[in-house]
Amino acid sequence: MIRDIISEQVRGIEPFDDLETDHQMATLSWIESGTDLFRVKKPDLPPKHLVAYFAVFDPKTKRLLLQNHLLAQAWLPPGGHVDPDENPLETVKRECREELGIEAVFFGEPKPHFVTITQVVDQDIIHTDVSLWFIVQIDEKTSLTLEKNKFAGVQWWGIADILHSPLEQFDPQMHRFCKKMLSQILREAHGQTATS
Repeated sequence: MIRDIISEQVRGIEPFDDLETDHQMATLSWIESGTDLFRVKKPDLPPKHLVAYFAVFDPKTKRLLLQNHLLAQAWLPPGGHVDPDENPLETVKRECREELGIEAVFFGEPKPHFVTITQVVDQDIIHTDVSLWFIVQIDEKTSLTLEKNKFAGVQWWGIADILHSPLEQFDPQMHRFCKKMLSQILREAHGQTATS
């Protein structure tokens, strides 16, 4: 059952800080409550729904690819809403093809590395995104085919550059994600091979 798969993915995340511990526990309670997890109508039905982000990372340059999202007016990792009964791993693969025109190659294990709960304003309507953050890897020189009419552009960012830039220009959880990458994910993935 997909709810059990998602619950297992969330349980497998090692929280970075107290806030992520709170988000992990709240996400597990939400999943286990039996409520609808998947968005069925834009922008906010149901008002709380599941999202899969994926940080695009070049292990050689230690840089992240972010998209200048037109609607959000912020630099965000690629990703999208999880379709009804879809495994978030499949969401990442689908969105990677749709948004960047490439196949997803996961960095380390194909699993979420971070979980966040964020209030989002879309078309003046507030809803809640429960986001699982994955990491995929590509070479910075890889040619991309960007999804039209969704982004003003893309840019490679050094993790330190993100951390030293105003948070307002990113997803509100971006700084915490970058700190976690520096302190934990890179160390865990050291020596592991990428998997498709």
